[in-house]
Amino acid sequence: MNAATLIDSVGWTLLHFTWQGALIGLETALALFVLRKGRAETRYLVACVGLLLCLAWPATELALRLNGGRADAAAFTIVLAGGVVDAGAGTGWRAMVDRHLAWIVGGWAACTLLLTLRMLAGLLWIRRTGVAGTPDPAWQARLDQLRARVGVTGAVRLRIVHHLSSPVTAGWWRPLVLVPASLVSRMPPHLLEALLAHELAHIRRHDYLVNLVQHVIEALLFYHPAVWWISRRIRVEREQVADAIAARQLGEPRRLALALSELEKFQFSHHHHLAQAANGGDLMQRIKQLVRPDHPERKAGDWKAALPVLALSIAGLVGCAQTPPLVSPAGPVSITADTVTTLPVAQFDSCSRPVYPEAARAAGIEGTVSLRFLVSTDGRVLDARVDRSSGNASLDEAARSALVKCNFTPGTVNGAPAEQWTQVQYVWKV
Repeated sequence: MNAATLIDSVGWTLLHFTWQGALIGLETALALFVLRKGRAETRYLVACVGLLLCLAWPATELALRLNGGRADAAAFTIVLAGGVVDAGAGTGWRAMVDRHLAWIVGGWAACTLLLTLRMLAGLLWIRRTGVAGTPDPAWQARLDQLRARVGVTGAVRLRIVHHLSSPVTAGWWRPLVLVPASLVSRMPPHLLEALLAHELAHIRRHDYLVNLVQHVIEALLFYHPAVWWISRRIRVEREQVADAIAARQLGEPRRLALALSELEKFQFSHHHHLAQAANGGDLMQRIKQLVRPDHPERKAGDWKAALPVLALSIAGLVGCAQTPPLVSPAGPVSITADTVTTLPVAQFDSCSRPVYPEAARAAGIEGTVSLRFLVSTDGRVLDARVDRSSGNASLDEAARSALVKCNFTPGTVNGAPAEQWTQVQYVWKV
């Protein structure tokens, strides 16, 4: 695999994700709207599935592109039974994009690198803050008691730190809870204990790992608003899930609601998003949910926040609808007095692009080869012949050996699949 193939594969995968992500965002938004009165755990799961799809779809497409042998970046044109299909560089919008793919991929790689470095710096900050924090035996004992009640089996360390907005949780192998010194001195102990129960709920659910995966996906697909919107919804729902677990274990939902209310009064200005913070999400919404858990009201902003994603989804659908297909679903039609015949059509996304022979490329040899394929009723190629040579045997064989692996939409006679010959012309251009 050469650099041109990698750039082509990555570039088109990134561009295709603009409409793929829009569709995922639309489906996720609709699912969350339907489930707006349901359990926070269900909405959290739906949002997580949506974000994972944002990663899985382009990753699968990239793997297929790299595995499909799309190694030749030269321009090519395929002529199918008299109809020309432009599938590569040349003129039009695709040619313009092809010329700028290197810049697109380079810009994406630079931004991804910066976001990755930012994430690594955040992890380093968390580690240094934990090392510099001060142990507190009294609060550590309280945390251990809470840990048993919440159902966390492993040890959890507690450190008192300065310059922090609220209690946060970091780590998964050796979880650590960082507690601001200002809260220890100013918040009533029973309320701070409620916030610690919330942090232990995050540890019990391994939310730190999910949060790291979110940051990785955000770094890779930073350019799509659907990714950020879905990721934000995950964080909002995650906080409500942790609130529900903590409230059940404490047996006092209003106690946690009061703790969150007191936390908001402190009006802290910042917290680190790589850790799970008690002041995440919308504090007032969380308080209302704790005080009135069956209250069906949801913030209008939740749905309004999805409007950019919905708009992008509609734009993607309109764009797809207006883009003509590279290959028509049915081949050319021949109609006689009593017979209607359609010829087989190659499915070019099922086979590899012919690789330009290096000797012919170096010599600047070009040409058009005409091939004939006998296609079975199930779309397989039964026979392949060179009908008219390009003038160079290596070009003829390269086109034949690649296109013979294509799947075809079978031809038909009066609507029934039939074994037929079809013609494909391949134009080689340096």
